[in-house]
Amino acid sequence: MDLNQSMMFRMKVGLGFIAALDQSGQSTPNALSLYGIDASEWEADSKMYDLIHKMRSRIAQSKDFNGDRVIGAILFEDTMNRTIDGVPTSRFLWERKGIVPFLKIDKGLEPANKDVQLLKPIPDLTDLLRRAVAHGIFGTKQRSVVHGANQDGIRLVVEQQLDLARKVLGHGLVPIMEPEIDIHIPDKRQAEAILLEELLSGLNRLPDDGCQVMLKVSLPSESNLYEPVTAHPKVLRVVALSGGYSRDQANEKLALNSGIIASFSRALTEGLTSQQTEAEFDRQLGASIGCIYDASTSG
Repeated sequence: MDLNQSMMFRMKVGLGFIAALDQSGQSTPNALSLYGIDASEWEADSKMYDLIHKMRSRIAQSKDFNGDRVIGAILFEDTMNRTIDGVPTSRFLWERKGIVPFLKIDKGLEPANKDVQLLKPIPDLTDLLRRAVAHGIFGTKQRSVVHGANQDGIRLVVEQQLDLARKVLGHGLVPIMEPEIDIHIPDKRQAEAILLEELLSGLNRLPDDGCQVMLKVSLPSESNLYEPVTAHPKVLRVVALSGGYSRDQANEKLALNSGIIASFSRALTEGLTSQQTEAEFDRQLGASIGCIYDASTSG
């Protein structure tokens, strides 16, 4: 079994969840603040990225962060380009931890239009995907946001995600399409129903060549809403973001959705601080991993 097949098998049948360690330049300051590092501690972006990589490295090197319960990790491009313990990050995750590496490839969001935010253009996409392959990355992740139950807007989101997914598949990578729905909008149920309809229609238009995609969705208001997607032959796995819910809230909602596993970011790192001793840090991270694993495997 070659490397890609090994990762594919792991992602298809592995028990556990995907850690989202992909905070971008816009979200990194808040992630560092929650970690106990104030913005006054850096002046340049380079220092900020040094600090967030130190945090991510601390997580990745923790004894509880391993393939027994964490089956994948999504990386920011800067993280992919760095090393952990002297080993390129993606290789460290797979070879030392048994964790499948993914790469966040989007460059942020366009201004809202038709109640959605589409992906900004990715001008260096081909080069980025080639470098991802060279680093041993298994798949990609790209996030759009839905702010209302607007069918025209949601259709645009799904069409853009599918178009990018085809390009990713063309490089032998597995795309995670992430059409996030804002959990605070009043018409969330209606938006979810429209998204489900558009996703199924779009998935049916993908070529019947054996390639599969993954989906990352907001935790739905109606439990098991996305069951038709999890059962779709062109979908490798469906994962859920915490989307602003606390870890306890996200775990409770996740456990009600069979066939969906977590891909949490803030909910995973909740309670971790730079001031903790290694024992305190490992204990908190281990507890977080344990409860997210339980919610991801309860169905």
